[in-house]
Amino acid sequence: MGPVLADVGRDELWQKVEDGDELVIVDALPPISFAASHLPGAINIPPGTEDERAPRRISDRETEVVVYCMNPTCYSSVAVAHRLVELGYSNVRHYPGGKEDWKEAGLPLEGGRA
Repeated sequence: MGPVLADVGRDELWQKVEDGDELVIVDALPPISFAASHLPGAINIPPGTEDERAPRRISDRETEVVVYCMNPTCYSSVAVAHRLVELGYSNVRHYPGGKEDWKEAGLPLEGGRA
């Protein structure tokens, strides 16, 4: 199963976005889904692309990273988060509610169909 990931809730994550905290939000969904809509400022690292994309997009391994996908039953985010931990990122958290939870709360999304 890999390391137990610390979860981050929607309200805490929104507060971090609003406060401009230094964190990287990672969308673990396929590129077409990411292009349609994603959380503000998120970068796209789908499963299987971590080794190539993470070092380029997240240079500091101490940076707080929050990974999400669609909803609690979508496991791409867990897979990507575990791989980031394996790659040496020390501050990886998981937002289990994902894009659906964010959208239901009426929080802003970015992208083509946001």
